[in-house]
Formats: sequence, structure tokens, C-alpha cells
Amino acid sequence: MRLLDAVGLSLLLTSSSLFAQEKPTAKPPVTTYIHCGALLDQKTDAVRKDAWITVENEKIKEVREGGAAPAGAKTIDLSKETCLPGLIDAHTHVLLQGDITAEDYDVQLLKQSQAYRAILATQSARKALEYGFTTIRDLETEGAGYADVDIKTAIETGVIPGPRMKVVTRALDVTGAYPLKGYAPEVPVPHGVQICDGADGCRKAVREQIDYGADWIKVYSDRSYVLRPDGVLDDIPTFTLDELRAIVDEAHRQRHPVASHANALNGVHNSVEAGVDSIEHGNYIADADMKAMIQKGIWYVPTLYVGEYVAQGRGGYWPAMVKVHGDTFRKAVQMGVKVAFGTDAGGFDWNIDPAIEFPLMVKYGMTPKQAIRSATVNGAELLKMQDLIGTVEAGKFADIVAVEGDPLADITILQKIDFVMKGGKVYRRP
Repeated sequence: MRLLDAVGLSLLLTSSSLFAQEKPTAKPPVTTYIHCGALLDQKTDAVRKDAWITVENEKIKEVREGGAAPAGAKTIDLSKETCLPGLIDAHTHVLLQGDITAEDYDVQLLKQSQAYRAILATQSARKALEYGFTTIRDLETEGAGYADVDIKTAIETGVIPGPRMKVVTRALDVTGAYPLKGYAPEVPVPHGVQICDGADGCRKAVREQIDYGADWIKVYSDRSYVLRPDGVLDDIPTFTLDELRAIVDEAHRQRHPVASHANALNGVHNSVEAGVDSIEHGNYIADADMKAMIQKGIWYVPTLYVGEYVAQGRGGYWPAMVKVHGDTFRKAVQMGVKVAFGTDAGGFDWNIDPAIEFPLMVKYGMTPKQAIRSATVNGAELLKMQDLIGTVEAGKFADIVAVEGDPLADITILQKIDFVMKGGKVYRRP
């Protein structure tokens, strides 16, 4: 028996030794040197000339000025370009393909399967990345269930190209407030949101969405807008304050932030009172609510362009809202409200570069530097990803874009980005 035990032990040791020898060695890091003619340093607000960015695998290893790459090293020559961090769009809808009219929206929900919409969404995600947006927050699927979670997963696993994504899945609204509407009572139709009523019902909906993969919770806080003679954009609030507070409390209890679609007086006020994390659109925000937003650290994601786009097809109060929105944005910038870049892409055609938002932000009171910061540093902070993205510095993801020219002198050239790197992988070259 002792002999057999010794033989067994010898075989075990030999086998272990063989497995140890067969263990694959770690692959050497892939190092790339990027030479930028200029780098917009979002950490210091400086313009760094003749900048070199060393990328190791998916992260930035070093940023320096001057010098050269080692002989024979893999290099990318952007010496005639201005480099900046990958852009962040904090309000998109990859599963929506433009709804300039209400009929466009109905067609997508009634005549397109969720599978087909998901296929189209893969193309929207690819376009977003090629436009230079290496991270997006996708603010609901508009009737396509939890397909945004699958799109996010497909990107993360390398099945399809696309930006880093934060998703909200279905969004929330109350009975009778969200399309599809106007159909006969006996005809069941889908809705673009998950309906919830009452504080307990809305808590349950939040739990369900988080269970199925939501990173954020989104609420629709108002509807039915009217521009009063005194210039105030009035509305009908959707959720009661108790319902909104329950949603925010449940989401925050589970460490998930809340975004509120709030266009006008009551929707914004109730959202601020409930303690949401971001106001989306905010065509009209009362001064008192702006002050409360500053005090509570609530973000403003204005989405200026989509209002102009929709006004062309819908008429009604929409054209008047464009001016109100511009005035609100200007005041928010002057007062110091925290602003993050968001476009509502998907609410307008994905063939339109979302960077069309930048010149409108400048038109209504931001400097080009502030506008770019809203889509880099500020966007990263809103998404609580500031340790990973938002600036070009050592330790962060190698999310880098470049453009020929100086966007601080001409913000419109951000609609002509010709180099895109996300996580050390190049998706677009000059």
C-alpha cells in the first residue's frame, strides 16, 4: 500500500509539474504611440502642443510634450490634428430612428419588430462611435423592452462596434400620459414606456428595471405644454410628488441615479423637489429651481438641437419652445448650473451628426471650451466614470478623437472628426 501511495504521489507531482509547464505565458503589452499636433487637455484646460500619448493595451500609459517614439515602435501620426478625449453624449436613443412627426413614432412601435429595431440599433451605435462619441447614456428603448441591455452587452463582448453605454431600459410614466395614444379603447397598443401608478407600484417598477439591467432610471415628469403670455412654459405634471419621491428613493437606495424628462414649470420643479440626478431637456426652468439644482448638484442636459428638429415637423407649441429653451440655457450657464452634453439622437435621424449640438450651445452662451468640457469632463462626472474617461491622462481608457483644425476657434469642426480610438482600438482614421 505504501508503494502504491508513493507511486500515486509521484504521478500527481509529475502531472502538476506538466500543467505548470503548459501554463501559457502572459502576452506582452501592445504599445502604441500617438503624435498629436495639439492636445486639448481637459484636466488643466491647457492646449498642449506637439503632444505624445503612449497607449498600452486599452489604457493610456503616459502623456508628454515633445520627443519622439522609440525606433521601430507602432505610431499613429496625428501631427496635423487636434486631439481631445472621446466625446460623451449623455442623452441618446439607439433604438429610435427619428420621429419628426408623431406618425414616425407610431410606425416604429407598431410596424417594426423589436428584433428589427435592435438590428437598426446596432447601426446607430456604430454611427455614434464613428462620430467620435466613445461613451453614451442611452435614455430608454421607446417600446423595445430591454434591448438596450443586449446592445450594451454585444458592444462589451466585441460582437458589434459601439460606444461604452449606460442604459435606462424602459423609462417610467403614469397611465394615460405617454404614446401610443389616440387609439380605440378596445384596441390594445404598446407604449413607449413602462406604466406605473402609485408609490408602491413605481417602487416595484424601479426594482424590476434594475433587475433586468438598468444603469439609470428615467421618469417622464410632465406633458401637455402651454406657453403662457408671461413667457412661462406651463405643463401638466405626470407623477405626483409622492410617486416621484418613491422612485428616487428606491433607485438611490439601490445606488442607481435618476434622470427626469422635464420640459416645463411643474415637471422640473417636482423633479428637483424629489431629488433626481439630472433634468433632461429643461426647456423652461424657473430661477428658484435653477438655484435648487445648483444647491443639490442636479445636472442639466439641455438637448437643444432636437427641439429645432421636431419643431419643423410638429408645429404647434414647438417653434415657440425653441426660443424659450435658448433663453433658459443661457441663464443656466450664467447662473452656474452644471451642464452635461446631450443631444436626444434617435429623436432625430442618426444620419445627422450629434455634434450639431455644439454650435447651438455656443450660440446660446457657452464658450467653445465650456461646450467641449460639457461633453468630456462633465459627461464623465455625470456618469460617475471620471476615473475612467473624460480626460486624456495616464490610467484612463485610451478614448481619443482627433480633428483637423482648432475646435476652440471653430466649434463646428467637431462635426468632422476623422480619428476615433476607443479603448486603444482605432475605429476611424484620417
